[in-house]
Amino acid sequence: MIKMYGIKNCDSVRQAQKFLTANLVDFEFIDFRQNPIDEQTLQSFIDAAGLDKIVNKRSTTYRNLSENERQNPSLALILKNPTLIKRPVLVTLKGIEVGFSEKLYQRFI
Repeated sequence: MIKMYGIKNCDSVRQAQKFLTANLVDFEFIDFRQNPIDEQTLQSFIDAAGLDKIVNKRSTTYRNLSENERQNPSLALILKNPTLIKRPVLVTLKGIEVGFSEKLYQRFI
């Protein structure tokens, strides 16, 4: 089963959902705001993709962090501020993909 993590009002998440639906791909959507992810799940994202790829440096939340927090984002900080996670995070049997790109998603499905 494919799982997509994100927030429902994110444009990238909506594009990814539209792409998967159009390609008849069954997936489960987990909204960070309604169902916060746990430390183990976040750590698995970081282990698979790397911290630099997971942290959304274009987000308002990121820009509002202190300089020290931006330089050293911790697991606790990201769990407290789930909008720091780049969206969507697609988890499949083949691995994890962060962000949306039709080209990359075509390889995943």
